[in-house]
Amino acid sequence: MPKVVYVSTQGDEHVVEAAAGDTVMSAAVRNGVPGIIGECGGNNSCATCHVWVRADFAERAGGPGDLEDDLLDLGVEDRRATSRLGCQIEVTEDLDGLVVEVPPSQA
Repeated sequence: MPKVVYVSTQGDEHVVEAAAGDTVMSAAVRNGVPGIIGECGGNNSCATCHVWVRADFAERAGGPGDLEDDLLDLGVEDRRATSRLGCQIEVTEDLDGLVVEVPPSQA
């Protein structure tokens, strides 16, 4: 099973096993990762699963689609070049070990 590592602003790491096909958001919510709320249930409509993808995984995770890009512009406090909505990142074997940071505004 692929692992996803969620890093808090304090540097705490939450390592979660996710099934291929899960999203970064669904794996976090199912495992109680602090700061990942997923208020809309993964429907790409709320931005409460905003994460910063670590640079070494950015290309593999891909960039945001148009709707996701708009939500990131309007719905997050500290957007970065690697900002993504966790509900839009599908976990694959290629993303095993993916590291994402949870912004402090969500903690």
